[in-house]
Amino acid sequence: MKLSIVISTHRRPESLTRLIASLAPQIRAGEHEILIAENGTPAPLPIDFAALAPGIDVIHEHDPRAGKCRVQNRAIAKARGEIIACLDDDLAVAPDYAAAVEQFFADYPEFAAMKGRILPAEDPAAKVGAMAPYLDLPIADHGEATIEVRGVLGANMAFRADALRAVGPFDERLGPGACGHEEETEMSRRLTRAGYKIGYAPKALALHEVDPSRADRERFIRIARERGFCRTLHERHTAREAIAKETIAAARLLIAKLDGASVERIAREERRLAIARGMLDGLRGKPD
Repeated sequence: MKLSIVISTHRRPESLTRLIASLAPQIRAGEHEILIAENGTPAPLPIDFAALAPGIDVIHEHDPRAGKCRVQNRAIAKARGEIIACLDDDLAVAPDYAAAVEQFFADYPEFAAMKGRILPAEDPAAKVGAMAPYLDLPIADHGEATIEVRGVLGANMAFRADALRAVGPFDERLGPGACGHEEETEMSRRLTRAGYKIGYAPKALALHEVDPSRADRERFIRIARERGFCRTLHERHTAREAIAKETIAAARLLIAKLDGASVERIAREERRLAIARGMLDGLRGKPD
């Protein structure tokens, strides 16, 4: 089997249905399979996958406990493909997505992992107005050329199966349902430390839903603070370093406000400060 597509999902039946509908026409029986990795619900979503994707192998892994990485790892362990692509449920993929993923790995044998392209499905500013900078969408757009990049992005990524087996599963302390984030960052660093390279695939395109409820400043800051906390779980940081980052970030934010900076710049500086404070959260009680 050439390609296994693992879809992580949590309480988004309409979004999941839309994503599978975008994938189904490009899936070839015997060469492709879809694995649903669902977590954090008492029972699996009552979706008729056979009707939604006729003739396609769909394996449904469900775990009532919260934890994206845990159930994603279970699905990956069952995947039979030489290439394993991972998608979040709030996307729709381009009509040639599966072929683009396969072509990327065929054309670029030097890359063991792929960062796919992610664009918003709608114009964020038109959808939510001035609050668009607070949407915190996982957008990945490095242009039209294939290039080497530092890491993958969890919403749209793919791996050679043998590379994943070599470095081991995703860190289950990280990601949604656990500390919230950073699982793809930790995996990327593990891959690169093992000597693997990661490439950006502009043709492996997914479109991310623009949900107005995400355009919330408090949510934006909370998520950034969670990210900072998560970094202390898989990276080495000191309290002195985190305090310095917080001090610099607070000064940058103050200057931006005094300058009457744009909402985009203010949001960037608020995010920087929240990450530093999250790192301090994680380092409380740890020796410098």
